[in-house]
Amino acid sequence: MIPGTCGSITKASSILNELDNNEMRSTGALTLLIGAISIYSVSAKYVQNPFMDNIGPVMPPAASDPSASTPPEGGSVILCDVLGRDRSINIFAGFTRDIEAISKRLSDGQQNTTVLAPLNSAITGLPRKPWESNEDYNRLGADAYEGKPGEDRAHANLRQFVEEHIVPESPWPEGAKMKTLGGTEVWWETKDGKRIVQPGNIEVTSVASKVANGQVWILKGARNYA
Repeated sequence: MIPGTCGSITKASSILNELDNNEMRSTGALTLLIGAISIYSVSAKYVQNPFMDNIGPVMPPAASDPSASTPPEGGSVILCDVLGRDRSINIFAGFTRDIEAISKRLSDGQQNTTVLAPLNSAITGLPRKPWESNEDYNRLGADAYEGKPGEDRAHANLRQFVEEHIVPESPWPEGAKMKTLGGTEVWWETKDGKRIVQPGNIEVTSVASKVANGQVWILKGARNYA
C-alpha cells in the first residue's frame, strides 16, 4: 500500500457523499467540495510517484543523465569522470562502482587502465547474470544467493566479472599480452580493419574515451567469466 493515499482518498469520498444536490448550491457545500478535490489531488501525487525499493548492490544500475557526470575542464579528466557518460555501457559502469577496489583504481590518476566495457545488450544477453555461478548452483541449489552468505557470494562473482574486463595498462599496444586484474591473459589484434580482443574474438566497437589515466573500449561481447 502506498503511504498516505488510502486514508486521504476515503476521507475525500466521505465528504463528497455528504453532499446532495441541494447542498451543492450553497457556499458551504462548495467549500467542502473544493476541499475534497484538493485532498484527492495531493493523494494522486503519491499514486503516480510511489517509492521504489532498493534493489541491492549487485543489480544493474538505473540509467542516469550523462550530463550529471560531466567531467571537469582541463587535463585532469580521468576514467571515473567519463565511464558513466555513455548510456550503451551504463550497466557495466555501475558494476565498477559496486567494486570498491575497481572504483578506487579508476579514480586514481597515477594508475593507467584499459577498461573493456561490454555493451548493455551483451550483458543482458549472457546465459546467466554476472553475479551468478554454475558452481554455486551445483553446490547449493536454487538458494545459492539467499541471505548474507549468498550476497557475499554474489558480490565475489561480480568482482571477478569486472576484474576480467580491466587491463592494468594504457596505452595497450597491439599484440602485447597482458593479464587482467582477474589474472587471465589477454591481447588484441586487428582483423579486417577491426580491433579484436583475444581470446574470444570479441570485437571492439569503439574507443569511447581517452583520458589522463587510460581508455574505455566498448565491446560487443563479454569476456569469459566462468
